[in-house]
Amino acid sequence: MINKLIDKIRKTNAPIVVGLDPMLNYVPKHIQEKAFAEYGETLEGAAEAIWQFNKGIVDATYDLIPAVKPQIAMYEQFGIPGLQAYKKTIDYCKSKDLVVIGDIKRGDIGSTSAAYAVGHLGKVQVGNKSYAGFDEDFATVNPYLGTDGVKPFVDVCKEEKKGLFILVKTSNPSSGEFQDRIIDGRPLYEWVGEKVAQWGEDHMGDSYSYIGAVVGATYPEMGKVLRKLMPKTFILVPGYGAQGGKGADLVHFFNDDGLGAIVNSSRGIIAAYKQEKYASIGELNYADASRKAVEDMIADISGALESR
Repeated sequence: MINKLIDKIRKTNAPIVVGLDPMLNYVPKHIQEKAFAEYGETLEGAAEAIWQFNKGIVDATYDLIPAVKPQIAMYEQFGIPGLQAYKKTIDYCKSKDLVVIGDIKRGDIGSTSAAYAVGHLGKVQVGNKSYAGFDEDFATVNPYLGTDGVKPFVDVCKEEKKGLFILVKTSNPSSGEFQDRIIDGRPLYEWVGEKVAQWGEDHMGDSYSYIGAVVGATYPEMGKVLRKLMPKTFILVPGYGAQGGKGADLVHFFNDDGLGAIVNSSRGIIAAYKQEKYASIGELNYADASRKAVEDMIADISGALESR
């Protein structure tokens, strides 16, 4: 799957991923009203609204981008109907040939970790048959429990030719409370980065590992260090746009081949119609605003890479 992701990045010339993280207040009123008219102001109504919202954005952007990243918490808040919307979103994105990164941030050990891996990336056995559960192409994983928490995911990824993005240095302001702690003379995130590179050596694609890393756009200097520590690791970079990251900040996350990183923007794209920059497009045409935001993001990152 890492080979497919790289191929699609090359074809689109867009090393970006759209974060499908819908809050109900992002969903335009006309979509909410239609969903509530059919299902009432219920969990089912909310789930229908976010599904239709997602579908509009995907229809407007799928030809420009290689991948999407739905954040499962935004769906879980609506219970079982929300998880059904999550699954419908995954299936629809895959029907458009998009790579799907399930932002699930799981982290446990043993059979529990294996069950998470099977549910999201593998197949579960039911009698004489096997079924894919959510069936994302990649998943995000928290490495805090060490190899015991990551290995079950890697094992499933090897079986299914799928991949991971493991949290190394996250974009949030308080990440340094733990991640920047000095351990044996070096910050913890460097030790984690080295371990991710080691895990990745056992599951390589043609030029990059299936085992990637998450490194926030808000810490470009740390990204420069981690890029050197993880030369064959693809880096998922959150924090672009709404969290302050800009194209010029991101060049260090990429290798000299122009690959090695994929940059995520969530509300900066899916709620673009709410921004002053795109307000003239209008709420009814929210998906057109999202498309314009994608085009602007591609231009920003491409321009930064070309001028480095």
